[in-house]
Amino acid sequence: MAPSASHLTHLKDLFAPFGDISIRKMFGGAGVYCDGKIFAIADDDDVWLKVDDVSRTEFESEGLKPFEIEMNGKKGTMSYYKPPDDIYDDEDALRRWAGLALDAAARAKKPKSKKKKAPRKKTAS
Repeated sequence: MAPSASHLTHLKDLFAPFGDISIRKMFGGAGVYCDGKIFAIADDDDVWLKVDDVSRTEFESEGLKPFEIEMNGKKGTMSYYKPPDDIYDDEDALRRWAGLALDAAARAKKPKSKKKKAPRKKTAS
């Protein structure tokens, strides 16, 4: 289910202290960006924060779960974990968990852009 407009507004306000927050709808959910880098995703009325090999253990050691997706009958996970509920009412918790996600986003490789091949020149035979 798509995230509600009020939930997306709440997330934008919640993460505003960290930078320029923007939200882009995608695939029935939404990506949450800070200064142009995606660091969280939203679905329904939930949020998941970006993790990488450096930060994943922090989330797992707290018993936090990854975002799961099902495509073509197969289940998989993405590099986003549900943060603890206290991020919504504890500034220190918000800073800690959002900071981990923002750091993971900063370390993420930029997607490679597809270069267009130059058209082949026709040669006379």
